[in-house]
Amino acid sequence: MLKPKSRWQLAEYEEARSDQIARECGISPLLAKLLVIRGIDTVERANAFLNVSTDQFHDPYLLDGMERAVNRIRLALEQKEPICLYGDYDADGVSSTTLMVHVMRQMGATFDYYIPNRFTEGYGLNQEAIAQLHERGFGLIITVDTGISAVEQVAYANELGLDVIVTDHHEPPAILPDAYAVINPKKPGCTYPFDMLAGVGVAFKLAHALLGELPMHLVDLAAIGTIADLVPLVDENRLLATYGLKRLNHTNNIGLKSLIRICGLDDKDLTAGHVGFALGPRINAGGRLETAEAAVKLLIESDPAQADQLAETLDQLNRERQELVQTIAEEAEEMVRNLYPPDQHHVLVLAKENWNPGVVGIVASRMVEKFYRPTIVLCIDPVKGTAKGSARSVAGFDLYEALTTCNELLPHYGGHTMAAGMTMPIENLELFRMQMNQFAKQVLTDEDLIPLARVDISMPIEEVSLKTIEAFEQLAPFGMGNPTPIVQLENVELTGLRKIGRDDSHIKCSLTANGYSVDSIGFSLAAISEHITSSAKAHIIGELSINEWNGNRKPQIVLKDIAVNHRQLFDWRGLRDKESRWRELANQVGTYTLVFTDETFAQLSEYRNQSESLNLIDATDLVRLRHSLPDLVNCQTLIMFDLPKKKEALQWVIQASERIQRIYVMFGDPNLTLDKIEFPHRDQFKRLYQVFHQYPHIQISSLDALAKKLAWKRTKLDLMLAVFVELGFILAEADHYKLDPIPKKVPLEHSQLYSNWKEEAELATDLLLSSQEQLHHYLNQWMVDTVL
Repeated sequence: MLKPKSRWQLAEYEEARSDQIARECGISPLLAKLLVIRGIDTVERANAFLNVSTDQFHDPYLLDGMERAVNRIRLALEQKEPICLYGDYDADGVSSTTLMVHVMRQMGATFDYYIPNRFTEGYGLNQEAIAQLHERGFGLIITVDTGISAVEQVAYANELGLDVIVTDHHEPPAILPDAYAVINPKKPGCTYPFDMLAGVGVAFKLAHALLGELPMHLVDLAAIGTIADLVPLVDENRLLATYGLKRLNHTNNIGLKSLIRICGLDDKDLTAGHVGFALGPRINAGGRLETAEAAVKLLIESDPAQADQLAETLDQLNRERQELVQTIAEEAEEMVRNLYPPDQHHVLVLAKENWNPGVVGIVASRMVEKFYRPTIVLCIDPVKGTAKGSARSVAGFDLYEALTTCNELLPHYGGHTMAAGMTMPIENLELFRMQMNQFAKQVLTDEDLIPLARVDISMPIEEVSLKTIEAFEQLAPFGMGNPTPIVQLENVELTGLRKIGRDDSHIKCSLTANGYSVDSIGFSLAAISEHITSSAKAHIIGELSINEWNGNRKPQIVLKDIAVNHRQLFDWRGLRDKESRWRELANQVGTYTLVFTDETFAQLSEYRNQSESLNLIDATDLVRLRHSLPDLVNCQTLIMFDLPKKKEALQWVIQASERIQRIYVMFGDPNLTLDKIEFPHRDQFKRLYQVFHQYPHIQISSLDALAKKLAWKRTKLDLMLAVFVELGFILAEADHYKLDPIPKKVPLEHSQLYSNWKEEAELATDLLLSSQEQLHHYLNQWMVDTVL
């Protein structure tokens, strides 16, 4: 067996609806199923989803506060009143700011922008910045991607005579700021048809209202913030991503051209993945390590040479960011394992001095991937006496709701269901950790703490084709709310499985079933290769993709998870590095090593003295073995280190191992087992007896010569002589054997030595000379339930 690392949840759908959509929209049944699974369950919605149009954008004036905001901005434009765009330092905030910069330029505004320093000012509006802006003569502040929680800060601006227009998309608090206008689709009472816009999406709507037409020349900027901020790519977000990606591939933005080139993507057809994993992180890098100034300047730059220099700066910062994240992530992981083990903590709250506040959100995401627990990572500032950080969540745990239950401990916090930020006094940290875990225990079940993999469709391997993949691509761009389809294949063999990559951390193989085969690759799945056999009938989930090489296009599956629902036999017979491979397995939980010889048991017992987790089963005789059988109830992995001597012993062990998932057979040293396999025929015993009739006295010193004459091994001859002695056919003297003058007439089977030898030889033949399939069948005869 091989347990999957996640819970697979196969999507349900109404077949009648998908059939109707397939028929009336003229699309494949498979594509129709995927649409229905995504909630696109009418012909009208399906047509709109598959055939995006600018007509699908909603009227910006449906946003509460939009008309008031537009009138105030136009008044400022008419009066040449200085306007300040107040943004945020992440990719959404940067793209929101730069989009509005281009709008202000287009409208001839007197304006400037301001993005706070993450390290000296923190997130959002702050009074010192507002005071500076007032002193500089600004009369209007327009926030983008921030401001919805700035109650005190907006009140301060009002006192100074500054008007503030808030445009934001984060969860509104119970009390909203008393701004001149507040535009947020999540705002209570706002009836806008779509409330999942990113900050840049809200800025795009404001631009639409101000310009009186869709600002499609800025949709590439809107796509970056929308995709990077991980909002659901449905409704207007899908429109922004779709049109934005098309424009990104032919952008006129000088800075974006430089950034695309520095990422090595200038000859690629850009996808949401390229934005999420290449462009977005570099735009974020400035604000994470220094300030967002370089990113904003890049996206509003008109000089190609200057843009190239800024893009290189962001690329270098991104490399530094990656190294920093790796260091902090390793420290955080060690902290989890040593101080806050996941089996005792439903929420991981990790804090340390000198952690960079600009990357703790990424580290939190890493910890969620590693341990699948809601995670909050904070950097401690001992001078200020504060802990400041970011949080990431798992499905079923609303971070914003959880933080709200601790609001008395959090002077500042904000965010949404899956991500949030907060600041607290250091002395509140332990109480905060306790309260968050108490809340989590009330809302999370044990099942919730196992990663959930939502699977769209279970399909036969024969349907994995270029045609199917091209149908899937009609759903792109993929992202939050519209994920890349996950398919499940059942009962496939992983043939040609091998590790690849610089550090052998990935795997590559072919999935084979029903005479059909498809290439597959699994990133960071190398550990699985040790726990799956080539003959295993595996279930897999993964993403379909196209592998292009030298002009050839082939379907490929990117593996996400693998399960084997039957016991597996790992045929390691005759392994050269047997002892070292055994040590790699032996200390794992639920692993038991079965030993049948005194010599081997003594050898392996030395390792047991060094490791309390090593489980050795002494099967050197049936009495000791029977005493050990109750321990095997907990056995999940059984290692048969050497060759059994008794079939009964092997049968007992297999039957007692009720929970067994894997069997590793490691016996097979020919030097130890060859004689056992070569059990003599009766005519060979008869021939030896005839020798004694010819030579009644045979000296022990001449036995080597006798063995050579008979073409037998000396060990075989010695065992046959011992059988004769036991039966009373011959007598053993000090230096010779002689024929018993009164020989007994008994069958060979009366010799216990003969019977044991015969049984051991037959068992060795069955276990050593069989094929893997035959060995499967042999051991399977004693399995209580699930077969190998």
